Amino acid sequence: MNWEICSAVERHADTMGGAWVFRGTRVPVSTLFENLKDGASTEEFLEWFPGVARSHVEAVLDHEVKGLIAPTRL
Repeated sequence: MNWEICSAVERHADTMGGAWVFRGTRVPVSTLFENLKDGASTEEFLEWFPGVARSHVEAVLDHEVKGLIAPTRL
C-alpha cells in the first residue's frame, strides 16, 4: 500500500518511530484499523482520538479501498 500518495497521513523518523500517522497528530493509522477490527465504529474512533479529523479518516479508508480494488500486475 502506497501511503505516500494519501494526503491525510504523514511519517517522520522522529515521530512514533516512523509509523504512518494521521497528519498533524501522533495517532498511528494502524490504530484506526485495529479499533475497527475490534468492533469500534468510526464515530467512536473520532471520539477517542479527537485530534483526528473525520476527513482524514475518510481519506484513509478511501485510500485503503482503492488499493484493494486496483488491478494487480502479474
